[in-house]
Amino acid sequence: MTIEPVQPPLRVVLTDVNAKVVQAWRSAFADSPDVEIVKGSILVQRVDAWVSPTNSRGRMDGGVDAVIKRHLGPGIQLRVQRAIRDRFGEALPVGSAVCVTSGAANPKFLISTPTMEESVADVRETLNVALACAAAFQAIHLQNERQPGSIRSVALVGMGAATGRVPAQVCANLMWAAHTLFHDYRFQDYDDLRETICAQLNDIESRPADERVRITPPAPSGPRR
Repeated sequence: MTIEPVQPPLRVVLTDVNAKVVQAWRSAFADSPDVEIVKGSILVQRVDAWVSPTNSRGRMDGGVDAVIKRHLGPGIQLRVQRAIRDRFGEALPVGSAVCVTSGAANPKFLISTPTMEESVADVRETLNVALACAAAFQAIHLQNERQPGSIRSVALVGMGAATGRVPAQVCANLMWAAHTLFHDYRFQDYDDLRETICAQLNDIESRPADERVRITPPAPSGPRR
């Protein structure tokens, strides 16, 4: 019998300069004591990985992406775009992510996950926030498979709540759904992740804006977590 080592719980920090997003998180994650919520810049968070909402080309020319690029230097965009080309070809689909070394001591890794295809887009009528956030957590699973324990803490901002124009409470609820899915399941690939989320949240527009929807993991079809 093979016994898998027990991984320590992931420390999750939700941080944003937008007070409405922070307030919405406090409501959505009220029953998630393992999640730390703070108002402020992601740049001051001392964690193993930062998650940056990006675009499908990995152009770090706006929003949080631009802030992180100025902080870490232009080399970070080159690493992100190289990872996209190596693993996905010309573009990184929404619902996918890449995890690269940052070149800094803090954080050690940057996870880039697109909330939109272009640098600026209105994604209010999409599931992109849930897809992007779930993909970021999936990237943590994959990185920790490659290097066990390499990401034990992560900081995320309000995904899609700025240039994506997603209302704060909707953003918070979709991020909550992605966070709970991370604890429940590890996907084999990003296609499986997208299919599962889209199938269960495709009627989200008919639900109340303040309703949280827990995503049910698919039935195992082989060796899983």
